[in-house]
Amino acid sequence: MLPRTTIRALSVITVLLAATVSVHISPLQAQPANAASVVERSFCIFDPVGRKGPVFDAMRDYQTSALSWGVQFDLQAYTSEAVALADFNAGKCDAVGVTGTRVRPYNTFTASIEALGGLRDYQQLQALIGMLAAPQAAPYMQQDNYEIAGIMPGGAVYVFVRDKRINSVEAAAGKRIATLDYDAASREVVDHVGATMVPSTVATFAPRFNNGDVDIAYAPAIAYEPFEMYKGLGQDGGIYRFSLAQMNFQLVLHKDRFPAAFAQQSRTYAFAHFDEAMEHIRQAEAGIPAHYWLDLPQQMETDYQEMLRQIRLSLAQEGVYDQRMLKLMFRLRCRDNPGHFECAEKQEG
Repeated sequence: MLPRTTIRALSVITVLLAATVSVHISPLQAQPANAASVVERSFCIFDPVGRKGPVFDAMRDYQTSALSWGVQFDLQAYTSEAVALADFNAGKCDAVGVTGTRVRPYNTFTASIEALGGLRDYQQLQALIGMLAAPQAAPYMQQDNYEIAGIMPGGAVYVFVRDKRINSVEAAAGKRIATLDYDAASREVVDHVGATMVPSTVATFAPRFNNGDVDIAYAPAIAYEPFEMYKGLGQDGGIYRFSLAQMNFQLVLHKDRFPAAFAQQSRTYAFAHFDEAMEHIRQAEAGIPAHYWLDLPQQMETDYQEMLRQIRLSLAQEGVYDQRMLKLMFRLRCRDNPGHFECAEKQEG
């Protein structure tokens, strides 16, 4: 028997799911705020490329819109997520923009969007982010004194291999995988396939792959060009066209430092620009030479999906993933593919 609080929470999630998933929110019109009511705040942005990177560049437009919501942002670029978060935790940053996996200490619900195999495609991701941008979802965006003020897509996470012969779980056994050591899900995958974990960060995974220090790495397509991952792929490598997870970027606020309506205005803005962000992701995917893309046989893809499902359930029991988010993503998957074997069980978690 579920606790009443859990039942109430899931009821709200059900309402969100039943809402118009395809809702379109027009970009907000920037109306200058009263100068006397504008507050100055610092926004620390993780972009591996720095001030000239695509994430930081996108935040310049966001900065302009934020002024109309009563906040003048001082944008600061960080090439290290760890440093950006350290400054945020120390109170030096009023807001921070980082990848979804790093958000877990501030909001386990939204951090679970990157759950392994949780979402299969970009349509499901758009539906989910649209629901989370709705005012009814605002309570789920808050945890302690933190609030998620925007979620943007980063692209499907694909498996990069230096040798196409690494084409199964068995073939990956004993191989070296560049693994984000702060991510429990990544470590679980390595353990599950019997591979060797090589601790890495966003800054080091690509050089290790390119230099041959690891045999396998995982990344979204937007990493291919700026991190020169073609060097690691060489003549023998490939990229499996199988979505391991959906990378995303999230904006986290110290809630008490912002106007009451700011976070909702920010979430609305972020969702209104979903398609714009997706254009860059699709261009990055299309820009990868066709000969690198590898498709899994249908049965193997099904087997991998089941493997990720078992890992998700295990991590949910450990408290790494939020059960409410897993249930929401499960319903989105089954809405799109009700005949899938997992949907016969009626629930996940």
